[in-house]
Amino acid sequence: MKESPAKRAAALRKQLEHHEYQYYVLDAPEITDAEYDALMRELKALEDAHPELRTPDSPTQRVGGQPRDGFVKVAHSSPMLSLDNALNEQELREFDTRVQALLKGEPYEYVAELKLDGLSMAAQYEDGQLNQALTRGDGRIGEEVTGNARTIRSLPLRVRDKTFSKKFEVRGEVVMQRSSFDRLNEKQEKEGLKRFANPRNAAAGALRALDPGVTAARRLDYFAYFLLQNGKPMLASHWDSLEQLVAAGFKVNRHRRKCKDLDELLAFIRETESKRDALPYETDGVVAKIDSIPQQERLGWTAKAPRWAIAFKYPARQASTVLENIEVQVGRTGALTPVAHLKPVTVGGVTVSRATLHNEDEIARLGVEIGDTVLVERSGDVIPKIVRVVEQGQHRRPYQIPKHCPICHGHIVREEGEAASRCVNSSCPARLRETLLHFSARGVMDIDGLGDALVDQLLARGFVHSVADLYKLTVPQLLELERMGEKSATKIVKNIEKSRLQPLPRVLNGLGIPFVGERTAQLLAGHFGDLDHIANASLETLQEVDEVGPKVAESIAQFFGEKRNRELVENLRKAGLQFTGEKQPKKKSGPLAGLIFVITGTLPTLKREEAKARIEESGGKVVGSVSSKTSYLLAGEDAGSKLDKARELNVPVLDEPGLFAILDSRSTT
Repeated sequence: MKESPAKRAAALRKQLEHHEYQYYVLDAPEITDAEYDALMRELKALEDAHPELRTPDSPTQRVGGQPRDGFVKVAHSSPMLSLDNALNEQELREFDTRVQALLKGEPYEYVAELKLDGLSMAAQYEDGQLNQALTRGDGRIGEEVTGNARTIRSLPLRVRDKTFSKKFEVRGEVVMQRSSFDRLNEKQEKEGLKRFANPRNAAAGALRALDPGVTAARRLDYFAYFLLQNGKPMLASHWDSLEQLVAAGFKVNRHRRKCKDLDELLAFIRETESKRDALPYETDGVVAKIDSIPQQERLGWTAKAPRWAIAFKYPARQASTVLENIEVQVGRTGALTPVAHLKPVTVGGVTVSRATLHNEDEIARLGVEIGDTVLVERSGDVIPKIVRVVEQGQHRRPYQIPKHCPICHGHIVREEGEAASRCVNSSCPARLRETLLHFSARGVMDIDGLGDALVDQLLARGFVHSVADLYKLTVPQLLELERMGEKSATKIVKNIEKSRLQPLPRVLNGLGIPFVGERTAQLLAGHFGDLDHIANASLETLQEVDEVGPKVAESIAQFFGEKRNRELVENLRKAGLQFTGEKQPKKKSGPLAGLIFVITGTLPTLKREEAKARIEESGGKVVGSVSSKTSYLLAGEDAGSKLDKARELNVPVLDEPGLFAILDSRSTT
């Protein structure tokens, strides 16, 4: 009797899931690629003939969906924190000593795992099926990339272990294997396109591509390392969590070990470092985590990282080569960054032909000139930099930062105390892409849909030459762009129109004036109430604004002193943007009037913003760094260098109860 389409489709799905697991997770294929493709084609034909048989977790649905306009921002179930680093054995021993002290002699074990050179991603499951995937983002809010994540074949669309809870989350690392990276760069070269610098950059670009087909073509891999429920570890042991992930069908790095003490951890580090060149992916160290989750909770977290985990970084890889030339790149704020063009050299398995020189001071510190033989290092095995001059070149010549921008010929300035020279023309083509992205970002002018891919196309077509040109865009123009439908084009134009109503502080922030971010823009707008008054203010008048010092005032004056920036302002005026706002009355005096506070560390009950609000409501001022003018340092746990600076300058130090006491005493006098 012939098998029904429903039964055949179910059987094919089961077969394909098994072979995907064997190939992409276990690296142990049981059939040839041709045999796998034949099964996939049969299932696709069945689903095309019987659409009701197509399920969301079908292997045929890994690649699909239309290109999108942008990414939705979604809050993580709990923060995805970064790790502190240990750069040598001594720093690792110091970490272990801190753990011993905090656990008060209680025995503990480490779980050691390879530190993969990729990007973090959280995958959320519901009823056993992949429901949502988020990038790390800023650690608290990520971008929703579910459609792209579905194309990663080592990421299960459905878990194998039926004992899992209704909802759970898996965190892990998205990487590109070396073989996939090499194939990608070969393809780039054949098509006359720019090569990718390293697998991590290629993987990051693929995961955030607007077209899932791009992600699928890059052949990404996913290694799981955390199992969570409601933002917290599901099991009481990290090692048990890894084993549970393996049972559920996730790919977990096989190079992992439970270590009973620091000596075993160091042995694992030495062993894996010797094998790293033979691995199919890039790794730059080992992550060590305390195995017991209750012990992790007792050890706790700092504001940025857990106290129960650390990343041991392998020594940076180095090689010597000739510095053939130096050129500058221009960033969003106009900063000029010298870039060394090197005779290509292999460093840690990656061909390096360029390295950052950071700024003029770094060139002087190194004493490097064009023609010298230099030692190049991949810092963290990713970013190439020049460490020192190995041998001076026979015909060496010094490099000078240009007096005019090499792209737009605008004025180049270098502030006293600043490391970087800057082009002050905000419409400079070299910085225009980032200027447009900053201008349209959420929290600035909030033009939804104006993301990387669209901005690239607008620039390539010559549709915009400054941010003011955004307000001239039409729906017919946008319809000329790739993957742009009428609905999307209409929505983008409507969002641009809506941005004309954004208040003066947003407009001021959107101009991209160096050192003028959201808060400074609000203070300037509140003080002057009018953009023209800000543009024409003297340095002395600008410094009357709260938190505006000589450096910020000089930056504002230089921005509006550039003729092309004045032209941009006039074009934005013609576009109908808001150039006036409500002047804020001067703050009433309060019990803390005239006092300057700096806040550092983690306070017992107040968040920093809450403490800042309490101080400012009472007339005090909160600044970012300690100086001789600081009245008090409010210090919590892990206060760090600011506490050392305060002691050095004899600045009084308060804890949280001390702040409450000074507020109470001054409010009653």
